[in-house]
Parts: sequence; structure tokens; C-alpha cells
Amino acid sequence: MAKQLKITLKRSVAHRIPEQRKVVKALGLGRINSSVVKPNNAATRGAVVKIAHLVSVEEVND
Repeated sequence: MAKQLKITLKRSVAHRIPEQRKVVKALGLGRINSSVVKPNNAATRGAVVKIAHLVSVEEVND
């Protein structure tokens, strides 16, 4: 299992429900194609599940 996940915002948060917008902001994503590297833990994976239709996720071995 990878230690970190690279999360990239692929779709806009415009016209999305407020909860999804908050999750995107909490992960540190701003504009389309912005990326963050987060630890691969239950909290991060849970957040990604809520916005899976907006992001792409890659495992990063660092």
C-alpha cells in the first residue's frame, strides 16, 4: 500500500453542493488541475470518496 496519495482536481466545483465544495477546499485544492499530496489514511480516503467524481487519485511511493 502506498504511503501517499496524489489528488488532482479534474472537474469544477461550481454548481456543486456545499458539502462537496468544503471537502475540496479542506483537501487544499483550488483550481482545476491543482494537485496535492496527502497521506494515505482513512480520513483522506473518506474525503476522496465524497468527491470521487471530481478528482483523480494516484498512489505515490515516496
